[in-house]
Amino acid sequence: MKDALAIHRWLLAHQIHHEIVRLPRALTCSDDLPAVLGVDARDCIGVTLFEVTTRAGREPVAVVGSVGAAPSLVTVGATVGATRVRPASSYVVNSVTDYAAGLVCPLLLPDGLTVLIDQRALDAFGQDDIVHTPTGERRTALRLRAFHLFTLMSGKAVDLSPPARPVMTR
Repeated sequence: MKDALAIHRWLLAHQIHHEIVRLPRALTCSDDLPAVLGVDARDCIGVTLFEVTTRAGREPVAVVGSVGAAPSLVTVGATVGATRVRPASSYVVNSVTDYAAGLVCPLLLPDGLTVLIDQRALDAFGQDDIVHTPTGERRTALRLRAFHLFTLMSGKAVDLSPPARPVMTR
């Protein structure tokens, strides 16, 4: 399983300034990061894995975005042209990403994995803004500049905003 040490070594090899933060209490998933760190949910980036079914078959899709703005199943399905979308099981998350389920870091994801990056997260940060991500471990988090995180990630930036509700008129 990938962990904070693997991420730390990879970032050192890329000469990226970062910090592995020891947390005061254990995480159960990336949604816990804002409360544990005492930061805004917008400043915490997480990865959600979905299993999507398309004409080609079933495959995992990773969505990277703010933990405070998770995309809906409908939005993900419409983006990838899926007939069915469901959250990936822990087994799928663990086997596909090599991270602990719920604690997937947006770095070091496998090359063959479809990764969608929420455009809202990309637009929300300036070059010097700091973000936090899980490391695959329950007691650590990664802190680094948003610019570095988004530059090092592989994936396709897409608009995952919730669809606008139709206006009812009489």
